[in-house]
Amino acid sequence: MEVKVFDQTGKATSKKVTLSDAVFGIAPNDHAIYLDVKQHLANRRQGTHKAKERAEIAGSTRKIKKQKGTGGARAGSIKSGTIVGGGRIFGPRPRDYHFKLNVKLKRLARKSAFAYKAQSEAILVLEDPNFASIKTQEFKNLLSSLELQNEKVLLILGSENDNVYLSSRNLKRVKVVTADSVNTFDVLNAKKVVLAESSIEVIEKILN
Repeated sequence: MEVKVFDQTGKATSKKVTLSDAVFGIAPNDHAIYLDVKQHLANRRQGTHKAKERAEIAGSTRKIKKQKGTGGARAGSIKSGTIVGGGRIFGPRPRDYHFKLNVKLKRLARKSAFAYKAQSEAILVLEDPNFASIKTQEFKNLLSSLELQNEKVLLILGSENDNVYLSSRNLKRVKVVTADSVNTFDVLNAKKVVLAESSIEVIEKILN
């Protein structure tokens, strides 16, 4: 699959790059994508939620009313979950939501996500951006030149570039990652995936 390479002014250059069919041209596997995104979202959960149960509530142990003759249900504790102010019945407890997936399956999921973007022509290749300083306006100008100012954009760099990353940090609809840290959720969550020219080789090397 051949795509044009754009420069930072938004103009198509004379260069073209070939995206590997083994990564960007496979038949997407929806179940692999589902598992990988599920794991990503689960791993982001802190799992620190906690509600007090009846053993942890401060309250009197006096019997509320006599056992029989009231016509109502037995009530032995003001800390019961059936009484206002009592403990939570089967409330949430701290837990770890992490679960394991095989590396091959995670690679297949990322390939599938890239394949979906390639099929919908949502991949754009850009010459490696080079900012002289940290300027958010410069990054906004880059998006405008590519006509992506109103889109949710994922920019994948070949290697770390602090000037580019910090220039994009205040933009809500933009995420900048390196090719070795991109995940399935970020690819699918973006409307447009912008690949820096140097990132293609890294992505294909990792996923093949």
